[in-house]
Amino acid sequence: MTIFGPDFPFSYDEWLNHPAGIGTLPEEALGKEVAVIGGGIAGLVAAYELMRLGLRPVVYEAERLGGRLRSEKFRLTTDTTDNDDAAYSEVIAELGGMRFPVSSTSFYHYLRLLGLRTEPFPNPLTPAAGSTVIDLGGETWYAESLADLPALFAEVAEAWDAALEREFGLSGLQDAIRERDAHRLKSLWNQIVADWDERSFYEFVAQADEFNGLSYRHREVFGQVGFGTGGWDSDFANSMLEILRVVVTECDSDQELVVGGVEQLPQGLWHREVDDSAYWPKGTSLASLHDPSPGTLSPVDHDGEPGQSRRGTPRGAVAALHRGEDGRIAVTESTGDVRTYDAVLATCQSWLLTTEIDCAESLFSQDMWMALDRTRYMQSSKTFVMVDRPFWKDRDPKTGQETMSMTLTDRLTRGTYLFDNGPDKPGVICLTYSWMSDALKMLPYPADKRAELAINALEKIYPEVDIRSHIIAEPVTVSWESDPYFLGAFKGALPGHYRYNHRMYGHFMQQDMPAEERGIFLAGDSISFTPAWAEGAVQTALNSVWGILNHFGGTSHPKNPGPGELYPELGPVELPA
Repeated sequence: MTIFGPDFPFSYDEWLNHPAGIGTLPEEALGKEVAVIGGGIAGLVAAYELMRLGLRPVVYEAERLGGRLRSEKFRLTTDTTDNDDAAYSEVIAELGGMRFPVSSTSFYHYLRLLGLRTEPFPNPLTPAAGSTVIDLGGETWYAESLADLPALFAEVAEAWDAALEREFGLSGLQDAIRERDAHRLKSLWNQIVADWDERSFYEFVAQADEFNGLSYRHREVFGQVGFGTGGWDSDFANSMLEILRVVVTECDSDQELVVGGVEQLPQGLWHREVDDSAYWPKGTSLASLHDPSPGTLSPVDHDGEPGQSRRGTPRGAVAALHRGEDGRIAVTESTGDVRTYDAVLATCQSWLLTTEIDCAESLFSQDMWMALDRTRYMQSSKTFVMVDRPFWKDRDPKTGQETMSMTLTDRLTRGTYLFDNGPDKPGVICLTYSWMSDALKMLPYPADKRAELAINALEKIYPEVDIRSHIIAEPVTVSWESDPYFLGAFKGALPGHYRYNHRMYGHFMQQDMPAEERGIFLAGDSISFTPAWAEGAVQTALNSVWGILNHFGGTSHPKNPGPGELYPELGPVELPA
C-alpha cells in the first residue's frame, strides 16, 4: 500500500519520481541562500531537494545530524580479543525511529536513493520475532502465532477489526488508497473528521458495540497488547483520528528496520553528491556547501568575507529569529553570528520557537502561535544492552520453546525487543520501550539503573534466564523529553486538535498571507498529520520545498503538479471555527 492521504491524498512518491522533476526556479533565484533550522530527516530532505533545485541551503543544527533518527553505538565492557571487529563496532541501538512501515513510500524513496537495506522488524507475533511472550497480571503466555494464545486475545483482535469496519468502513478507505482514488478517499475521510475530531481513542474502544459485548478485561488486554506494534493504552487519551490514520495507512503493520542503523539516511543525504542540480556543479553535496576550505563552494558572510571554519559541518544552534527592516529574516546563532535570508525553514520541535529560540511574534499569526504552542508531545524511554550472541533462540529441550521472546507486559518494561545480527554474532536487546507515564518512571535514573530495573522485571517473566551473563557493553538509554532540543519523542494530538494541525500543515501555502508572515516555513513531526512516523516528517519537508520554490518565483512542471498546485483541490477539510 502507498501512503496516499487521507488528510491530503497527494502522491508524493509519484511527484518525486516524475521525469519532469519537481520544479524550476527563475535564473535570478539560483544560488540564493535558505536557512534550514534542524538537521533531522525533515531538514535534510528539504535541504537536499532545495540544493537540487539550485538554492543554497544553510543548515543549522544544535546537536548532531539525524534528529530522532539516531543510531547509537555501544561501549564494550568485556575483555574480548576482537574489540575492533566489525561484528562489535557495527552493532547499534536505535534511540529514535526504529521501525518503518513499507507503506511509507516517500521515506523509502530516500532509502533506495542511498542504497540502504531493510529487513522485517521483530514486532510481536511476526515471523521476524520468532516468538512472543505476553505477560499480564502475573500470567504468562508463549506464542509463535495468534492461534497459540487463549481465545480472549483472538476475541480482542476480532472486536477491533469489526469495530473499525462498522464505524469507519476501513476496507473502503484502504481500497481508495490502493487505487489512488484521491477524491473518493477525501470524500470518505472528510466526514470522519467532522464526526470524530473531538473524540478520543478510548471513547471509541469503550463505546464500540463490538467491545461492549465483551468484558472490561478485554479492553484492558487491548490496551496492554494492542494491535500491530504492541500495547496502545499510552495513546488512549489521543484523538481517535490520529489512531485511525495509523490503521488506514497500515503504519502499524509490515514494518522494516534499516540494516546498520537508520541514522545512515540523514548522514547519507548530507554527504550525497548530486549530478542533476539546476545550478550546482556535479559532485556538490550539502557537506561541501558547508565546507569553507579553499577551492570549495563555501558559504560566505553577506559582506563577502568567509564564514566560520566548520569544514563540512552545519552551523550551530539558533538563538533568535527576527525580520529586519529590509524584509529579510535574520537568524541569530548562539555564538552571536547573524545572517539574513529571504526564506527560512524551521523543522525543529514547535515548542522551541517559544523556548530555545527568541522568535519574533510577528513572524506568525496569533492563530498559528496558538497551534504551535498547543501541540502536545508524548514522552518515550528506551534502554538497550548489547549481548554476546542471540541466546534467546536457544530452545528449551523440555518445552521446545525459545529461551526468551519479544515480550509485551504490564510490568515496568512494557515492550522488550530482540535484535539478531546472526548466529554467534553480538545481538541487541531493547530491554524496555515505554511511553508517557511508563517512560516517566525511568526519567530520574541513569542508564545503569534503568537497565537494572528492566532486567529485574524481565527476571520475573524468565526466572531461568541469566540475561546479565550475556551483556558485554554498557547500556544505552534515551528519554527524549529530557533533551531541551526535543522535549518529547513525537507529537500526539488530543481530541479537538485537528484545527491546530490544519493550520500548521497548510502553512506552506503562503500566497494569501500578509507580507510580514511570509518567508518562514514549517516542517517536521510537529507539523505532520501522521506524527511518530518518519513518513510524515518527509512529506511536510516536501510541502515546504514546494512552498519555498513558489516563494522564489519558481514553478512546477505542468505535467507534474506539486502539493501546492493540488492543495486547493485535495487539501485537508477545514472545520468551522
